[in-house]
Amino acid sequence: MKNLHIKSAAISAIIVWTLGIIAFVTSYFFPIISDADLQANWVLTIAIIPAALIGAHIYYRKGHQTNGFLLGVCMFLVTMILDAIITVPFFIMPYGGNYVSFFTDIGFWLIAVEYISVIAAYWQIEKGIEQTRVKEY
Repeated sequence: MKNLHIKSAAISAIIVWTLGIIAFVTSYFFPIISDADLQANWVLTIAIIPAALIGAHIYYRKGHQTNGFLLGVCMFLVTMILDAIITVPFFIMPYGGNYVSFFTDIGFWLIAVEYISVIAAYWQIEKGIEQTRVKEY
């Protein structure tokens, strides 16, 4: 945990969460399928990939060497806190949802796995690129 820079991880997580919320909410304004909630979850599933890559890039550009899985879990925990404080009360509860339905939804946990995996993959790829650069010199 000594390699984890909490402030940088929190800032990165807030950026990812913001991009995710924008994608999720915006999807409701462009109905493509009849189930708007399913559509929003699909949009978020797709949008979380570039959002997590952006968040990981912002974190690692400062030269941090944190394990990608650890960073992904930390960033996801920050996201869960933001979901509990903002997403559920302002975007879920007004439409009949609640904390239990939100946090026990299998889609939530699948997106969590995707989020953490994308950050861990980013870290692995960056390590590989860095090792390639070192071997060239």
